[in-house]
Amino acid sequence: MKNNLREIVFDTETTGLSPEGGDRLVEIGAVELINHIPTGRTYHQYINPERSVPEEVVAVHGLTEEFLKDYPVFAEVAAAFTEFVGDDGILVAHNASFDIKFINYELKKTGLPEYDWERVVDTLEIARKKFPGAKNNLDALCKRFNVDNSRRTKHGALLDAELLAEVYLELLGGAEPSMLQAEGENREKTGAGEIVFAAERKMRPQRFFPVSAEEEAEHLEFLQNKLKNALWLAGEETAAEAKA
Repeated sequence: MKNNLREIVFDTETTGLSPEGGDRLVEIGAVELINHIPTGRTYHQYINPERSVPEEVVAVHGLTEEFLKDYPVFAEVAAAFTEFVGDDGILVAHNASFDIKFINYELKKTGLPEYDWERVVDTLEIARKKFPGAKNNLDALCKRFNVDNSRRTKHGALLDAELLAEVYLELLGGAEPSMLQAEGENREKTGAGEIVFAAERKMRPQRFFPVSAEEEAEHLEFLQNKLKNALWLAGEETAAEAKA
């Protein structure tokens, strides 16, 4: 396992935009990838924000205060989430600064270590570099890469994490996962951490296939007697003229 690249693609839903202003997490969804392949392990949790959820936010993710009130608060699920991420998990999110801001705020409140930005990959940052000036939200990227997002009638943390995992692989080049496990992986440092794009392709040594004088004579006979106005013969005549 230590030789494998382990990533946690995740998404959050909240009551608003600012944890410092009193907004809280209401949902976390995460998908585990090993060498860019989903393992089938996922994490999903609704969270009681212990506050009201504005109507305009409910319109986005559909999670009301009434629905969330019987779910645990973050302090009760923090250990399970951090255990799922583990010590080796690279965190992957779309507009990661938003999600990490909320996660770290809640971790700090519970006395747990915050996540270092060296462990974070922002897929929005990657998309903006690849497609400058284009729409790069999750729906737009799903459309660009033909990822089926028809179930996404509202934002949902686990579904969005699953969709993002597919988009993420496409952003890395859409290569076969096995290509990404070879030695000499091509890595790029960004402000949000290290991105593995694709394995470097090793050039095979040039090979030569010598042709005998007999084969050359048979080829010339074929061009002269079997083909009309052979382009290959015209090329040879032009080359001979150039040498003269």
